[in-house]
Amino acid sequence: MENVFPTYSRFPFDLVEGHDVFLTDNNGKTYLDFTSGIGVCSFGYSNELIQKNVEDQAKKIWHTSNLYESAIQDKVAGQLTNDDQLAFFCNSGTEANEAAFKLARKYSGKTTVLAFNNGFHGRTYGSMSLTGNPDIRVGFTPLVPDVKFADYNDEKAISKITSDLAAVILEVIQGEGGVVVADKSWLADVQKACKENDVLLIIDEVQTGIGRTGTKFAYEQFDLDPDIVTSAKALGNGTPIGAMIGNKKLASAFGPGTHGTTFGGNKLSMAAASGVLEQLTPDFLKEVQAKSKLLWEKLNTEIKPLPVVTSITGLGFMVGIHLDEKVPVGDVIGQLQDAGLLTISAKHNTLRLLPPLIMDESNITKGIGLIKSVLDN
Repeated sequence: MENVFPTYSRFPFDLVEGHDVFLTDNNGKTYLDFTSGIGVCSFGYSNELIQKNVEDQAKKIWHTSNLYESAIQDKVAGQLTNDDQLAFFCNSGTEANEAAFKLARKYSGKTTVLAFNNGFHGRTYGSMSLTGNPDIRVGFTPLVPDVKFADYNDEKAISKITSDLAAVILEVIQGEGGVVVADKSWLADVQKACKENDVLLIIDEVQTGIGRTGTKFAYEQFDLDPDIVTSAKALGNGTPIGAMIGNKKLASAFGPGTHGTTFGGNKLSMAAASGVLEQLTPDFLKEVQAKSKLLWEKLNTEIKPLPVVTSITGLGFMVGIHLDEKVPVGDVIGQLQDAGLLTISAKHNTLRLLPPLIMDESNITKGIGLIKSVLDN
């Protein structure tokens, strides 16, 4: 690629066609997809309802300003939230986290936010300032002030949740940070400290939400009641979308003129999101839970015992296979591509798996078999 900034180390092929859970490149090679476009295309690449919704909307109108009412925005917000919540639509997860950052400061009248080491919340200045990964911050300082960090899953972090904080932001599973799952009792302590000190709790569900772990949002499995939730990725199944969901009590701080977006709530993205949420039913989620049980049985019996695997972490269809340092994850990804399987990485030499939620048991088994054949070579 000659005409774009080299912000990505790209694999040397172009994915030009997709169907169900398979992708085909510009050389005609077809791959089984265990990435979902980094947790985005959970309903695969040829979902009839999502395609129909977008096609129907494209025939009507693509874009209107947010200066006008939007029935489809309100419909999707209703599908996404509960009765005590409101939604703000934007274009990505990083924008959703920016909105959450602003809302927390505006509502609370305080400035300091506590985030966690190895967490990832985006690459714009606000969201990057909340991200506990020094590597992505190199060359961009000074960042937004008044952001503190603590160690994830560490009881010492609880003492840092004091009344001077506007908010605490965290992922219940750190995706980019190595697919690290939070301890349920630790999260309970975090929430308790937030409530006792009048601190807002922000849960970043950009990667974990919309069914990825077997429930609509992952925090539901940890008995949390957050003040703000951020969502993106799978919400649009490939169309650009983000959402900040907040308790209705916060509405007083986000009136006209306090925040905005030109393309957020775009009608094409709303049409796609409506199709996603319409299909994210209790029965569908039960199927995801059942298939993820098979996935984890295969991981624990066929992958975990391999000498090059140090551990496996995750929940539902979100998996981190932690490899011995002598086996670079980049080399494994390349070998899997040669074998016809797409995977991605995370920090700490982790092979990350994010299969589409519609993947059937035979393709789950096939994918795990390909991983075993490469790691056991």
